[in-house]
Amino acid sequence: MVRPIRLSSLGFGKLVEDTLRRRHRHRQFVGIVALLVIVVLSQPWHAPGLFWPGAVLAGAGIAIRLWASGHVKKDKELATGGPYALVRHPLYLGNHLLFIGFCLTSGLWWSPLVWLGVTLLYYPPAIRHEDAKLESLFGEAWRRWRAVTPAIVPRLRRPAASLGGRWSLAQSLKANGEPIIAAVLVALLWVVHQRIP
Repeated sequence: MVRPIRLSSLGFGKLVEDTLRRRHRHRQFVGIVALLVIVVLSQPWHAPGLFWPGAVLAGAGIAIRLWASGHVKKDKELATGGPYALVRHPLYLGNHLLFIGFCLTSGLWWSPLVWLGVTLLYYPPAIRHEDAKLESLFGEAWRRWRAVTPAIVPRLRRPAASLGGRWSLAQSLKANGEPIIAAVLVALLWVVHQRIP
């Protein structure tokens, strides 16, 4: 007798469950795939005047990610200095800037729709998940910091906390290989630039 194949045994059920209830798990994978698709399909000759503004935005996103990753000591210490004095999730802010930058450089009219879809589907649950995790780890210290620090869009007023702090290249590399990621992103910008006639 042949047993029927269950979708859950193939991982499909888990994928559906994660997509519906745990999207925060896949934000990085989906973002990377979307960015690579935009780079591979890019047609910067359709809007060559947008390449440099887009590259500047992407560069700002890369710089913010490098800055943030050199300050965070994941799950060990609540980071409130450096970019964490401006927003609770500076890595996400960096992601948005670099994604929008790549959309501009690509010359693809539909690329901002991809960014918007990824943003709306994946970032709100990721922020909720990350905030809940930080609150459970750091309690009252996190609640005080949250009360004066926006999630992802910085306020125009000067923050009370220090923008300085101790930035560490080793920490940036250890946190998630950020200098390597930055180099890959710059190389992807170069790939798009090479397509401009």
